Amino acid sequence: MKYRTHLACWLLAWTGATALAQGLPAEVESALAEAGLPRDAVVMLVAPVDGGPARVAHRVDVRVNPASIAKLSTTLAGLELLGPTYVWNTPVYFDGPVRDGVLQGNLVIKGQGDPKLVIERLWLLLKRVQSMGVRSITGDIVLDRTAFALPARDPAAFDGEPLRPYNASPDALLVNFKAVTVTITPQNGQARVRTEPALAGVQWPAGVPLGGGECGDWITSLQADFRNPAQVRFAGTFPAACGERVWQVAYPDPANYASRAIAAAWREIGGELRGQVRDGRVPAGAKPAFEFASPGLAEVIRDINKFSNNVMAQQLFLTLSLQQRTVGTFEGSREVLGAWWRDRFGGEPPVTDNGSGLSRTESITAGQLGQLLQAAWASPLMPDFVASLPALGLDGTLRRNRQNAGLAHLKTGSLVDVSGVAGYVHGPLGRRYVLVAIANHPRASAVRAATQALVQWAARQP
Repeated sequence: MKYRTHLACWLLAWTGATALAQGLPAEVESALAEAGLPRDAVVMLVAPVDGGPARVAHRVDVRVNPASIAKLSTTLAGLELLGPTYVWNTPVYFDGPVRDGVLQGNLVIKGQGDPKLVIERLWLLLKRVQSMGVRSITGDIVLDRTAFALPARDPAAFDGEPLRPYNASPDALLVNFKAVTVTITPQNGQARVRTEPALAGVQWPAGVPLGGGECGDWITSLQADFRNPAQVRFAGTFPAACGERVWQVAYPDPANYASRAIAAAWREIGGELRGQVRDGRVPAGAKPAFEFASPGLAEVIRDINKFSNNVMAQQLFLTLSLQQRTVGTFEGSREVLGAWWRDRFGGEPPVTDNGSGLSRTESITAGQLGQLLQAAWASPLMPDFVASLPALGLDGTLRRNRQNAGLAHLKTGSLVDVSGVAGYVHGPLGRRYVLVAIANHPRASAVRAATQALVQWAARQP
């Protein structure tokens, strides 16, 4: 599905418009100086959504690392190439007859890249199996994950934080983002430990001793030991002053997460499995007993952009090549996105790595982001795209930013040495502006005050 507008007649010609634009507003210059950020560490753009001269155009042709702002390209390309109603179907096969509640053979689940097969939806999939008369499986539960062809990846490779959920790798059969929610609650003189979801064969401590002092870095104080992923240990204490705390953990044995989660979920709903859960392939010529559909793409991109979910973005990115080339690969999706960009905007596309922005090599200019945002505003898909962006001070990654609440819908991006936003500012009398502000600098996070000043300035423009 493709959407086209004739952009050349009205989109801002970024290089020529620089001379027409104002310099950085005084309050933005002041905020940068106070933060100790040089002007050449930032790129900034403010321009009307419907074209015309930019109000601010500072270094708009300079390529910068956008961090998670890169998700704007991935999600708009997804909307235009796949359509807002696109769903990921997960086919399920009965490799054998069903008699008296017993599947005499294997249950086969073929992953097709569903970004939102969270544990609640996995239960629904398995309950659908039971609704078709299967209570017991004499063979195995076979997981076909061949829809994506991915290189081996060390979850610690990017930043040395393998237990952070944002480092989870994509998977054709991605279950629950490969994450575990650990809830720790002081109770009757100790801290009770609860984990979700259950993972077959994995034991967590039932509790951890309470400690004194301030809450502080309570995760470090647990002294968690994941060297044996099937037998997690806490050698430390949990500060009583913390009250109840929740820790989202990327399971340290991600390759076996899906098999453990599916085995546990099948047993939790009363299913019997005489074999094991293992990787494999759909038998040749088999037809699915049913297909389990994901939420629609318009809903999925809200999770991707509002909460900057890296692995969901990578699932969508890989789907771009899966739909055109039968197997999803990063290289194939880079080619698909690049071709879409050239067709849509002309010129060289941004440098794309994995589509999520969790990368040191992705780059884009403020001018390119401005083009993308203006084109999205003029598109029939504008409501779906804009609704996916965090509303300033209200939800998503901007929910805690109470200054200027409600004045903008902005995608955030943050890495070490990178900080920025890009999106739409709502001005007076119905005026709307695209806004881009990105810093690449060792003190990039200090740009936030300047970004807030730019948003407030743009919101006053007639």
